[in-house]
Amino acid sequence: MPRAIRWEDVKRLLASIDRRSDLGKRDYAILVLLASYGLRAREIAALCLDDLDWKHAQVSIPMRKGGNSTRYPLSATAGEAVIEYLQVRRTDVVHRQAFLTVKSPYTPMQHATVSSMVGIRLRAAGIQVSRAGSHTLRHACVQHLVEANVPFKVIGDYVGHHNPASTLVYGKVALHKLRELVIATAEDVL
Repeated sequence: MPRAIRWEDVKRLLASIDRRSDLGKRDYAILVLLASYGLRAREIAALCLDDLDWKHAQVSIPMRKGGNSTRYPLSATAGEAVIEYLQVRRTDVVHRQAFLTVKSPYTPMQHATVSSMVGIRLRAAGIQVSRAGSHTLRHACVQHLVEANVPFKVIGDYVGHHNPASTLVYGKVALHKLRELVIATAEDVL
């Protein structure tokens, strides 16, 4: 079964972050990006300052799993969270990755660190999930889109799936959407 959490739990997770600290600002920005765009930990770790197009309010994800890239409109919430973090991010480092460790030598976060941070934050917020990590928020994002009746093809494009079957795994808990898909596929065959 997909390991999505309810959207109310995503909101609770975000509300649990103390954004007064540099660490809180960084983690909040990452969590908002993960939940809003269904990004993977690797995509967060690879996100560079140059991928943020403030003039056009867009964020580019150039290193998707399938080798493709995606450009998203930067939501006000995500943009504000990233700006809040960038205002406290170390500027005396040569790294262009957006998200850095908070302790010296201030190196780019690795994908395992991103995923681990999400698990720690989920547990601290009291949110129970079998395999807590960054993919929990990817699943929550997709599940939220499924519940909003967004077509599977659109969802697949949104999260960077090349193969439609990759998106169908998220439909396991949305039986009504699977029924629609099966009926539509059967009609095409007939």
